[in-house]
Amino acid sequence: MTIAIVFAIVSAFFNAINMMTQHMASLRTTERHSGWRITLELAVDPLWLAGLAAAGIGFILYAIALHYGPLAVVQPLLVTELVGALILRRLWIRQAVPLGAWFAALVVSVSLTIFLLAAAPSGGVSTSSTRQWFIVIVAFVVVMAGLTALGRGGSPTRRAATLGCASAIGWALTAVFIKSMTDALAAYGIVGTLLHWQLYAFVICAALSGILQQTALHVGPLSVSQPLLVVVNPIASIVLSTWLFGERLTGNPWQLCIAVIAFAVMAGGVVVLSITTPMHIDAAGPRE
Repeated sequence: MTIAIVFAIVSAFFNAINMMTQHMASLRTTERHSGWRITLELAVDPLWLAGLAAAGIGFILYAIALHYGPLAVVQPLLVTELVGALILRRLWIRQAVPLGAWFAALVVSVSLTIFLLAAAPSGGVSTSSTRQWFIVIVAFVVVMAGLTALGRGGSPTRRAATLGCASAIGWALTAVFIKSMTDALAAYGIVGTLLHWQLYAFVICAALSGILQQTALHVGPLSVSQPLLVVVNPIASIVLSTWLFGERLTGNPWQLCIAVIAFAVMAGGVVVLSITTPMHIDAAGPRE
């Protein structure tokens, strides 16, 4: 469990590095070029390549965390990416960060810790029946399709909300495929993993989830899509962990009540953090 927690937090930090470096690289590139030339220039930009490397490291650490720990523990810990990004903004690029954002980050960190301690996720198996996989995939795909359909029209806020939820559910399903892949890799090696359908389901699901996420971020306010992406993912992951792998939360009703309250507070903290964090990254220097 400790290995999973450490690797999940470090993975989230590398994801924050990826987000910062690639965004900074794109900002300084788009001022000179547009269209396909941006892609060509970014492909040889050391800063952008560093972000790509950070993303790769983050994915490997994330996969290890999923292999060694319950889904219900690893997925909520990904929220720490927001806190890591805030720290990088201040210490690396010296951007002025409002006091409200720091307070929200503290609330997120404390409430997340309380949630995990109170919920005490445990148990679980590494395999599930084909019937269960089929039911889960169909159910989640139907929900994602419905939310995507709702996100095709309406106000920008509604579109960002529905598409953000669809993407978050997709990423939770992707995490399940990754966890199953790591188990297959440990048991059968690389060649054996290539024979398991979860590998190809992971590729498809990750691609679709990524497209939905980018669309959600594009069509509506970041303050709407980002909190939903961060909060809905662990909720869907907990459902999946119980349904597929038999993971369970505490049986103590008082602890469970505390866990639910802590999760709600964390969700509120994520919303406030999304609102109070500066919208743009100023890579030029301090903004005091």
